[in-house]
Amino acid sequence: MTLIKSISGIRGTIGGKVGDNLTPIDAVKFAAAYGTWIKQQRSKENYRVVVGRDARISGAMMQNLVMNTLVGLGIDVIDLGLSTTPTVEIAVPMEQSDGGIILTASHNPKQWNALKLLDAKGEFLNAEEGAKILNIAESDAMTFAEVDNLGEIHVNDAYIDIHIDEVLDLELVNVEAIKKADFKVVVDGVNSTGGIAIPLLLERLGVEAVKLYCEPNGHFPHNPEPLKEHLTDLSKEVVKAHADFGIAVDPDVDRLAFIDETGEMFGEEYTLVACADYVLSKTPGNTVSNMSSTRALSDITKKHGGTYKASAVGEVNVVNMMKQNNAVIGGEGNGGIIYPELHYGRDALVGVALFLSLLAEKKMSVSALRASYPDYYMSKKKIELTADLDVDALLTAMEAKYAEEKLTTIDGVKIDFENSWVHLRKSNTEPIIRIYTEAASQAEAHALADRVISEIKEIAGV
Repeated sequence: MTLIKSISGIRGTIGGKVGDNLTPIDAVKFAAAYGTWIKQQRSKENYRVVVGRDARISGAMMQNLVMNTLVGLGIDVIDLGLSTTPTVEIAVPMEQSDGGIILTASHNPKQWNALKLLDAKGEFLNAEEGAKILNIAESDAMTFAEVDNLGEIHVNDAYIDIHIDEVLDLELVNVEAIKKADFKVVVDGVNSTGGIAIPLLLERLGVEAVKLYCEPNGHFPHNPEPLKEHLTDLSKEVVKAHADFGIAVDPDVDRLAFIDETGEMFGEEYTLVACADYVLSKTPGNTVSNMSSTRALSDITKKHGGTYKASAVGEVNVVNMMKQNNAVIGGEGNGGIIYPELHYGRDALVGVALFLSLLAEKKMSVSALRASYPDYYMSKKKIELTADLDVDALLTAMEAKYAEEKLTTIDGVKIDFENSWVHLRKSNTEPIIRIYTEAASQAEAHALADRVISEIKEIAGV
């Protein structure tokens, strides 16, 4: 089955059977459930939803289905067309809308698409709200508007430029210093909307941009997740072009990774570390990332006199904890930067601007910057178990086994050792336990993961 319904939206592969894949009927049903939920939030005369998409091949089809379903419910639509996830998030409150939908499957391959759902603040829905939409979809409790009350579609293609304006207006974005630094950067836009937004941002900052895969045609030239093994072309181009560094984003531009001037990966975990280092140096305060992110953020936060907190995995969980702890910056170790001064959502554009500001002020190379941070190495593995095994019981047994260590159990089990940690989480869709570890060397991280896998298998009797 390649249709996954969750509290954060619906995603799947295009085509196939209704209910098993993301077909037009599934898209319409879920959009109708979301629109019905929007109308249940408050009684008013007019409703409005912002809709945008990444450059996937199926994007235009999916967006038209979703928009016209909302129109059929009597909801007006602000059509951003080709956009980015953070751009839609910014547009929702600016348009005084009741919500937003982004048509994107984020880092998934081109055959995938999804509906990402936002509330009136332009933030992802919480678990309770998401569950209500799933219930509406299953109950078919949708009533459509009569002919005189249909909604309208209003096209607004200015929001990427507006988004860039908002980034450049931030106090900590040092536009003057960036322009003086005369940077040259290679951009891998994975043939999606990052190929539009990032070069436009760089142009406004006076940065020379060498474009690589920046044609927004949806034909991804490599696996679109911005990991080291997928960015070999970018690494080569950075060296060939004698660039200061390389930028890689995922298709909807909420994840950000850098390549240093030698063609080496800066480390997706260290995108947030570097941006936080800069922000904390100007505005001391607290930080938040999810439990599977590097310990380096905690180290940097403490260096600046702040407090670090770890949330459950998931952007909405990070955002909630950021609000609770008045965090000045936060995000996820996969290259997602959340800077509340702009908005509460992962945003590669603000990440690029903060990173460039840091480099311009420090006047150092990207490789030297990376060398200035604590060295940690991660291992990410999984155990595939038979469906009859009780995954929760296995995690409980591991919790008991390590009861003397520092434990966090808000999302699976995280065990913090003095110089390393391991995080065990179960998959929501299949009998899998994910094993994330971090240690002072790659060999130690892998060894810790392998040890824990052996212990779990021993408990499970497999």
